[in-house]
Amino acid sequence: MLMRTDPFRELDRLTQQFFGANGTAARPATMPMDAYRSGEEFVVQFDLPGVPAESIDLDVERNVLTVRAERAANGDHEYQVAERPRGRFSRQLFLGDALDADNIKASYEAGVLTLRIPVAERAKPRKIAISAESEPKQLDA
Repeated sequence: MLMRTDPFRELDRLTQQFFGANGTAARPATMPMDAYRSGEEFVVQFDLPGVPAESIDLDVERNVLTVRAERAANGDHEYQVAERPRGRFSRQLFLGDALDADNIKASYEAGVLTLRIPVAERAKPRKIAISAESEPKQLDA
C-alpha cells in the first residue's frame, strides 16, 4: 500500500557516510521512517529529533506524500564531533489507491512526526454474496 520512492537508499547512506551527513539543496539528508498497518489505518513515523515543528512541511499531490523539514546548523560553534545531520530533509512516499490521502492526520511529539493514513473504503475487505440456482442446468449434447 505504501511504496518507497528511493530504490538506491543503501547507496545514498554509504555516500553520506563517505562525503558527510549534512543535506544540501541538491541532496537532502535522510529521514528515518517506520510504517505499519494498525487496524483500518497505516501509521508512518519519521524521526526528526531537534527539528522545530514549524519547519516541517507536508504536501500530498496525486497520491505522492512529501515530507520536508529542516534542522538549522548552528554556525556559532566549532564542532569537535558533528554526527547529527543538519540542513534540509526530504522524503516522498507513493500512497497507493488503497489509502485515503484526503484524510491524513499528522502529529509531532518528542521529535517523532506521526502520520495516520486511513485505508480507503474501497480497499477494505468485504463479503460477496453467492447466489444459488434453484434448478440444475441441463447440458446440450
